[in-house]
Amino acid sequence: MPPKTTNTVLAWHFVSSTLRDGRPVPPDGETLTQSGEIVPCANGLHGSVRLLDALQYAPGSTLCRTEHSGTVRYHEGDKIASSKRKILWRIDATDILRVFARQCALDVAHLWAMPLVVRDYLETGKEELRDTARETVRDAARDAARDAARDAARDAAEATSRGAARAAARAAAWAAAWAAAWAAAWAAAEAAARGAARGAARDAAWGAARDAARDAQNTRLEALATAAHLTPLS
Repeated sequence: MPPKTTNTVLAWHFVSSTLRDGRPVPPDGETLTQSGEIVPCANGLHGSVRLLDALQYAPGSTLCRTEHSGTVRYHEGDKIASSKRKILWRIDATDILRVFARQCALDVAHLWAMPLVVRDYLETGKEELRDTARETVRDAARDAARDAARDAARDAAEATSRGAARAAARAAAWAAAWAAAWAAAWAAAEAAARGAARGAARDAAWGAARDAARDAQNTRLEALATAAHLTPLS
């Protein structure tokens, strides 16, 4: 059974037009309750203590800051389930998720020969460049795979870094903001870690570097969300 606490826990939770069980999303300040035994992934009101973890479960771009109480159970470090949940505030996170995805891709821009149109899109966010940027990265990835097949002696970790960097750039141009943000963050963390890890202790160094990259991404994303809540767009 997952660990349980009865303390109040602050978390993050994404919603779509309804909750996953079909209930309407409650207004801010209203406490939802869940009966029965609280079991993460099976029965409970869910959230994630880290915003980056909540992102992988997002069904939409409405981000809620939530307060969990009653019975709270933790699951594998990336989510909680509780018997009570209250939305403290919410924002439409579409814009900040796109900004975040582009920033993640730019973090690893130095690991590959990024085409100019891709850099332009990542730096400006101009929607008219998005489709072209996505197709350009796809073509670059195809050409890189062909070149790698020709040169099998190339360093595998370095090749993986470049491939993940391209994946981060392409993910940043995806249509769904939450999917783009999650995929770009994961690919960028993988690329940064592979690029940093060298030598005999490479596997251990890669794991530590990836964790550090994702911690930094979470800090960035939570700062963007908090700023958007405190200073909403007019």
